[in-house]
Order: sequence, then structure tokens, then C-alpha cells
Amino acid sequence: MKRFFLFLVATVFATALSAAEYKYSRDIVYRSDDDYASTMCRMDIATPEGAQGAPVIVWFHGGGLTGGKREIPQALLNGQYVVVGVGYRFSPNVKVTQCVDDAAAAVAWVFKNIEKYGGSSKKIYISGHSAGGYLVSMVGLEKARLERYGIDANSLAGIIPFSGQAITHFEERRSRGIANTQPVVDELAPLYHVRADSAPFLMITGDREMEMLGRYEENAYMMRVFKLVKHPDATLYELDGYGHNMCDPAYALLLRFVRQHENPAPRR
Repeated sequence: MKRFFLFLVATVFATALSAAEYKYSRDIVYRSDDDYASTMCRMDIATPEGAQGAPVIVWFHGGGLTGGKREIPQALLNGQYVVVGVGYRFSPNVKVTQCVDDAAAAVAWVFKNIEKYGGSSKKIYISGHSAGGYLVSMVGLEKARLERYGIDANSLAGIIPFSGQAITHFEERRSRGIANTQPVVDELAPLYHVRADSAPFLMITGDREMEMLGRYEENAYMMRVFKLVKHPDATLYELDGYGHNMCDPAYALLLRFVRQHENPAPRR
């Protein structure tokens, strides 16, 4: 675990932002099983002018799997990356497993179509806040989710959950009549699916004393399991002084992670 202090976050964040021209493709339907899916399962794509083969950041919004709306975070629009904002169906209209399946379907759509929008299918990073962080962890770790759509999860360039649940999501526990304070780790927990060969992983949480429930500790345990299985590229940051809504400083870490993996330092 690495604690991250505000002065460094501010420096990196300011550097990451630059004036950039983007073109937008909006309301793209990625699944249309029924009217509800057609309404909710849509995405927006922001492409830097002139981009070809650019790295791609796929972003899933938070909202407890029961609300929220798709977004393209302005902080990610620095002119270097194609950014995709994804919407998905909500519980209790669908089960949590279906929310996860929507996320997998969206990521698979991006793999198969993003080159038409200036991105590279070989440079796809998935990220999101809170419920969105949970979704990207599940999609990236449980290989069967993407295999259903003909995609190998190990083809992802990176997985970056912001304050994502590592145990079974509290909305799933609520649907079973289990309290928020009763931890569960089963097939719907990212922790259950940790493996050594997954894509590079960056977990970011707020301050352990300010986060929602035990969100930092969940991620700290997942980080420990990554170490135990000898994952070569997994990191956890705790943002001192920030609670659950810690996206502003975390965006800078996401951008740095992508930049470092696209331009790795030469070996000495």
C-alpha cells in the first residue's frame, strides 16, 4: 500500500490537463435485449482530433448499482486518449450479475469497434468509481465474463478501480437480506477471482478513516492476495485526506498509470 499526499497529486493533476479538441459520438447502443437495455446500455465516446490507434480509457460511473448516469470525466480529456463513458442497467430492475454482464458487454463492444473511433483495441484500460470500480474489477478478474463475448480479459491493458468493492457488492448483499456490515466473499466478489496473470491492476481508495464502510481495508486485503499469488503489477494507493468521493486526485494517478504503461521506462 502506498499513501499519496496532496501536493504531489496536485502537481501531477495540473500537468495532466491541457487544451485539447475532441469530437463526440453519443448514445451508442451496445446491447438491446429489451426496451430497458436499449435505454440504459449506451455509451458516449470522446476522440481527440486526428487520433489513430490511441490508448482507450473506458469509464464506468458510480451510484451503488442503483443509480447514477454515464459520464466522460473532463479530467481525462488531455488530448492523448480516447475516453468512453458507459451506462448500464440498475438493480432492482435487474440482478447484480446482469449489471456485471452489461459492463462485460460494453467492454467487449469497445474491443470490437473502438478502432472506428480512433482508439486501439490493444490499449484498452477500464476504470470507474465505486460501483463502477466494482464492475471493472469483476470484468477484469473473472475471465468468463468477457469470454462470453469472445474477448480474453488478459488482453486488457490495465484495470483501475476507484474505491471499488473488493468483497461482494452491498447491493447484492441487500438483495439477499444481508447487512452492509456483514462481509461476504463469493463468486460476486472481485477478491474471489484474484489471479496472478490478470492485466496490470491499480487500486485507489480514499483515506481509511474517511472512506465508505471498510472500502480501504477491502482493497488492502485484495492487494495482499495479489502479492500472495505473485501478481507482477498490482498497486494500491490510499489518498490521505479524501473520503469516498476521491475522484479528483485519483484521475491524475489513472493518467500516470496509463502513461507509464504506454511508455515504460527503459531497463538499465
